[in-house]
Amino acid sequence: MSPDLQFLEEWIPDRMDPGTVFMLENKTKFGNGQNPYVAVMSCPRCGTMGLITRRQLFAGETMICGGDVCSAEYRLDGEDILFRPAQ
Repeated sequence: MSPDLQFLEEWIPDRMDPGTVFMLENKTKFGNGQNPYVAVMSCPRCGTMGLITRRQLFAGETMICGGDVCSAEYRLDGEDILFRPAQ
């Protein structure tokens, strides 16, 4: 399973389907100075929204869904979403 990432041009929370990214303005003001939050991404499985860092978006650092009933683990490879294989 490798769905494509989708990007929104303007912040419309109702249009944040699973696997959608919205880039933040003033990125350097949020989070750690070395690895700030740069976007909002909705979990590709359940659609729960959460902030993601520069390394998660551009360097393939792993993410885990923060939803109450979902524990999807995934990373980005360009515009592809790669899920961690079941063990």
